[in-house]
Amino acid sequence: MKLSIVMPVFNEARRVLKAVEHVLAVQYPCPVELIVVDDGSRDKTAALLREIEDPRVRVLTHNRNRGKGAAVKTAVDTATGDYLVIFDADLEYDAWDIPALLAPILSGRAEVVYGNRTFGSHASYSFWYVMGNKAVTLAANVLYNSYIGDLETCFKLLPVHMFRSLRIRSHGFGVEAEVTAKLLRRGVRPFEVPISYRARTREEGKKITWRDGVEALWILGRERFRPSR
Repeated sequence: MKLSIVMPVFNEARRVLKAVEHVLAVQYPCPVELIVVDDGSRDKTAALLREIEDPRVRVLTHNRNRGKGAAVKTAVDTATGDYLVIFDADLEYDAWDIPALLAPILSGRAEVVYGNRTFGSHASYSFWYVMGNKAVTLAANVLYNSYIGDLETCFKLLPVHMFRSLRIRSHGFGVEAEVTAKLLRRGVRPFEVPISYRARTREEGKKITWRDGVEALWILGRERFRPSR
């Protein structure tokens, strides 16, 4: 088994090299590749990425900012791994949690694994951010008769061929809701493991807003009531 770690990046000059170093320092139970997609950054991100010489790393570039979903799709289209997981360059997540996500896969207990921030140690910058995440997750559980704890988690581990088959349309943060909605619609219930989480603040560069929460709710409803082909 080979794991493709997908890292979308936009204006992360302060963190991107540290994020890459952090991902590569982890002891994985399988071979890995790290696919970094510079999504039209306007700071020094592109120049910093050109300094990376590790053979496990591939850097792809968008000429303009197209959004997280578009960056993820670009990476997945070129992935050579059997499974993939998304790792944001903002360092809110801990790459050392990835082996815990892999464990249920390697033992044959699951095909799709989510990292759940609900039961892990965490720090969030906003009460309303947490409530928004809980509201979106609750909506998914009601609409799809499921019981997941963290829909918006970045840590979604699933087979590359399965992700490609979902035909994701969302270009922005809506990718999180669309992936989950399409999996739940197929009857795929993610296996969840606890992970740690440390949210950064607006001043530190956090990009998601309440509008992304509204979009997530709309996507969940769209996919739930979309006519079957």
